[in-house]
Amino acid sequence: MTLLSRQPRRRSGLALSWLLLCICLQANAFKRVSAVNLRSFIGCAVREFTFLAKKPGCGGMHITTDACWGRCETWEKPVLEFPFIESYQRVCTYNKTRLVTVKLPKCRPNVDPTYTYPVALRCDCGVCLTSTTECIASV
Repeated sequence: MTLLSRQPRRRSGLALSWLLLCICLQANAFKRVSAVNLRSFIGCAVREFTFLAKKPGCGGMHITTDACWGRCETWEKPVLEFPFIESYQRVCTYNKTRLVTVKLPKCRPNVDPTYTYPVALRCDCGVCLTSTTECIASV
C-alpha cells in the first residue's frame, strides 16, 4: 500500500481573512444570499452590520443596519507606457440606499442629536466613489 503525501495548500492572507469574516457573520445575514460557496463567491451582497454611531458632544449608540459586503473581480497588469500599469478595479459598493436618522443619547444642549446613516437596499461591483465608500483611489 502506497501513501501519498499531500502538501498543505497555501492560502493568502486575503483568503484567510475572507474565511474568518464569513465565519463571524451571523447566520441570518445569509438569508438574502442563498447557499453560496463563499470560497468561490465573487460579487456583492447586502448583509447585516452593527457599528457604533458617535459624534462630538453626544453619547454613542450601537446601530444595526444593512451594508454591502463581498469581493469583486479585479486585475492589474504592467505596461511599458505611463502610468506603467493597466488596472480594472471594482469594489463592492452601494447601488441603492435609503437614509435613516436617529437621535443620539446624552447630547450637550448646544449639540444637534441627529445622526443619519445609509441602509443598503442593493449592492453591486462598481467603481469606488468616495461619496458612498471609503476608497484608496477614487474616480
